[in-house]
Amino acid sequence: MDTFAGWSPVAQALAGTLFTWFLTALGSAGVFLTKQVSRKLLDTMLGFAGGVMIAASYWSLLAPAIEMAEGGPAPAWVPAAVGFLLGGAFLRGIDFVLPHLHRGETKPEGVKTTWQRITLLILAITLHNFPEGLAVGVAFGALAYNMPSATLAGAIALALGIGIQNVPEGMAVSLPLRREGIPMLKSWWYGQLSGVVEPVAGVLGAAAVLLARPILPYALAFAAGAMIFVVAEDLIPEAQGGGNTHQATLGVMLGFTVMMILDVALG
Repeated sequence: MDTFAGWSPVAQALAGTLFTWFLTALGSAGVFLTKQVSRKLLDTMLGFAGGVMIAASYWSLLAPAIEMAEGGPAPAWVPAAVGFLLGGAFLRGIDFVLPHLHRGETKPEGVKTTWQRITLLILAITLHNFPEGLAVGVAFGALAYNMPSATLAGAIALALGIGIQNVPEGMAVSLPLRREGIPMLKSWWYGQLSGVVEPVAGVLGAAAVLLARPILPYALAFAAGAMIFVVAEDLIPEAQGGGNTHQATLGVMLGFTVMMILDVALG
């Protein structure tokens, strides 16, 4: 960790998000072991991913944002509230513009296009991985200002939590593609490809807060709002849609607990 601490925040963000991308690829590699996974297990994994993101949104992003805003010109809750809503609005705006298709649905969202179904599916997953990379990038970028609420251990805990939940997310992409008749190697390729956006978003997030210190609380809350939007819009509805309500809920509880422990213990 001492060596890692000597890196620039942007380099740290890149390393952290390359790690999360790697775990997405590792999860996608499950397609080499099996063609099918039970819907109960898949729904539990999706719920787990949602639970991790909910916990990370509060402990790693919103709580530090509120603490950083204390003593500022506006009430401490203003940056958190404004940034949170802007994060959700940003993703909703992209939903209107970028053609994409949610898993289990037949009607694409966004502008009309002639793109193939597989392309639309990958775009949907890629879009929803952007907030995860952004969150990790902003967390590492905040280290440049030596604030008590922004610690290297906390940023690493966030990257670790996001990485852990990327394993089932990667499987949730590649295995359904394999069941649809996509070749094994292509299913893995598309699954890991959905995580490529995370290093890009991580570097952008770290660079943005380094260039403009006043936006830091807003940026943390923005990433939190975008992640909660993904959880509410995609992960939980999909996990609950297969009839395995109890398993999906258990997954959410477990994911939340794991991320909470990581953040409190390491951060």
